[in-house]
Amino acid sequence: MTSGMPLLELRGISKSFGGVAALTDVDFTLRAGEIHGLVGENGAGKSTMMKIIAGVHTEYQGTMTLAGQSVRLRSARDAKSIGIGMVHQELSIVRDLSVAENVLLGMQPVNRFGMIDYATMYRVAGEQLKRLGIDVDPKMPIGALPLGLQQLVEIARVLFSGARIIILDEPTSALSPPEVEKLFAILRRVRSEGTSLVFISHFLDDILRISDTVTIFRNGRRIETAPVPQIDKGWIIERMIGAGHEELEESYTGEIHLHSKPDAPVVMTTSGLSVEGVFDDVSLQVRGGEVLGIYGFMGSGQLELARALFGKLQVERGSISIGGVTAKLNNTTAARRAGMAFVPESRRSMLFHMEPVYKNISISILQEISKLWLRPSAERTIANKHVKTLQIRPPLVDRPLGTLSGGNQQKVALAKWLTHLPKVLVLSEPTRGMDVGAKDDVLKIVKSLREQGIGVVVVSTEPETVLSLADRILVMKRGKITREFAGEVVSKDRLLAVA
Repeated sequence: MTSGMPLLELRGISKSFGGVAALTDVDFTLRAGEIHGLVGENGAGKSTMMKIIAGVHTEYQGTMTLAGQSVRLRSARDAKSIGIGMVHQELSIVRDLSVAENVLLGMQPVNRFGMIDYATMYRVAGEQLKRLGIDVDPKMPIGALPLGLQQLVEIARVLFSGARIIILDEPTSALSPPEVEKLFAILRRVRSEGTSLVFISHFLDDILRISDTVTIFRNGRRIETAPVPQIDKGWIIERMIGAGHEELEESYTGEIHLHSKPDAPVVMTTSGLSVEGVFDDVSLQVRGGEVLGIYGFMGSGQLELARALFGKLQVERGSISIGGVTAKLNNTTAARRAGMAFVPESRRSMLFHMEPVYKNISISILQEISKLWLRPSAERTIANKHVKTLQIRPPLVDRPLGTLSGGNQQKVALAKWLTHLPKVLVLSEPTRGMDVGAKDDVLKIVKSLREQGIGVVVVSTEPETVLSLADRILVMKRGKITREFAGEVVSKDRLLAVA
């Protein structure tokens, strides 16, 4: 139960990055002893506002008051000093240290000689963990714990710091159902003690279960705030995607008819693929000339599945067959030889930004065109062909890749695989961070590959990307495939409702 008294108030908050508005005239109120759920699509402005509250973003317009006093934070240290803590989605634990050292990081007790008092540290950390219902040995290396327990320990650290406001960014994305229950028990306990929490999540079921109040963000604006007893999942989805608003883009509300291809030949099959704590019992088929979309919120396991299909993440159980032959994809070389290709969500991880465009395109086929020594003329010929076909701009193969826009870099990443076509191409977040024109170009390339008989797997947390490309869609939730859409009409709100 909340006290009803405002603890934190933001008024007229606006923030831009490079001239692009991330927040526009946002008001937000957090009450004492409240769990306030925050929802919105990727890029809606949720994290930007939370980073302002946590002292990470310091330049903005508007005012912030804490317990009625005006505050202007200049750093995360400032925020911590007045009782504001944030648990980021990417954990900041120190894996080589013990659980106790992580709980008291920066606050370790010392003896009269100025040395860390380990006995006291283990005792105090153990008491804090026990108070929160976390059953773990404080002397254990934290890196040996499951990811879910690591997250709970990080929350314990923020609480131990004396925070009276805690911001949790996607705290359940990596947790199993029992761990979620443990987390919720902890959050309810600290709320009852007067701590206020902001709970950011894509999992709407979790938002409705744990929050007292929910605020919806869209396009950098606060759309609406309401008490949880007065709303439901449909109410949230409608406001997240803006149904009923004239300015809504067609892609957000339009219904897509999926044209699945049940008679096309199967080019890849997975059976029971599992990695503990990541994804479980994933069985699927990919057909030639088909785009299979795999959609889920961040942390649902689909991005890790994409890596596993290319040998970048070792599966613990299950099997993969390509072209009817069981394949042991122990590494990326084995995956490539089996007919797999992969473009990850991070272009930086697979491209060489200081090298020219032609070298980035030819690197995957050097053994085919250079038996004994490199032949730059052959590399340039191949690169020029792809630059023309894919309309890479500027069309200069000797130009350093890093000088191209993100969309054109993605085209180069795709071009790597077009000289010797794979059986299956896995694309992870293929249009992330692109403008509309670049997205349209990439979509045309993918559809062209499909027409050449390649099985394409598009993995994304963006429903628009999956809807614009897929012939068939699988939805993943907490590491499992929970729904298939095939040969039917599907829309963005239906995907959101089952994710």
